[in-house]
Amino acid sequence: MTDRPDTPRSRRERPAKPALTRAGIVAAAVAVLRAEGLQKVTMRRLAQELDTGPASLYVYVRNTAELHAAVLDELLGTVGPAPAEGSWRERLEHVLTAYTAMLFEHPSLARSALTARPSGPHYLNLIETLLSLLDEGGVPPAQAAWGVDLLLQHATATAAEHGADAASEEDWDALRRALHDISGRTHPRIAALGGALLSGVPEDRLSWGLRALIAGIERTAVPD
Repeated sequence: MTDRPDTPRSRRERPAKPALTRAGIVAAAVAVLRAEGLQKVTMRRLAQELDTGPASLYVYVRNTAELHAAVLDELLGTVGPAPAEGSWRERLEHVLTAYTAMLFEHPSLARSALTARPSGPHYLNLIETLLSLLDEGGVPPAQAAWGVDLLLQHATATAAEHGADAASEEDWDALRRALHDISGRTHPRIAALGGALLSGVPEDRLSWGLRALIAGIERTAVPD
């Protein structure tokens, strides 16, 4: 006599689940991010993905904010090192542009990165690279330390503003119309510069902003 096909299987007959690890949780979170977006990267969703309970995940990750920071750090591993060729300014801009390009693919993560505080190995490697390039350019250490934060803020904000699921084209059209129709009597400077205010593609504006910031960081001392 054989078992019927619908006979429940004993737990002992099921394949053993892989042991939970922080690395495995982060890898699953990255997969959910790429497939469904950051809004779906929650403890409950990951628990379903890993066939466990949400409480089990808190042993490895304190909360969703820490999880998102860990996802950001994991993706920072795709940025790569500074190129060997070019001036220190060109190589610095290259690294920051690569960082921004990674966030362009995940605008929701870019917005989260504005307040996230990653502390993983890839983030620390990025900071070390930026500091090394600023040091190569002779930027005083204190200015370099503050400048790194400023450069990353600009790059992150650019990705958050211009990423794929950021402001809709209707929003941009509304702003263009407002600038075009503004009165030169009440707002003469906006009327004169309305076209320039929104000119340029995001890549060019990012590059100009980075070069302007780098020049300012070189020349502006931090307070005592």
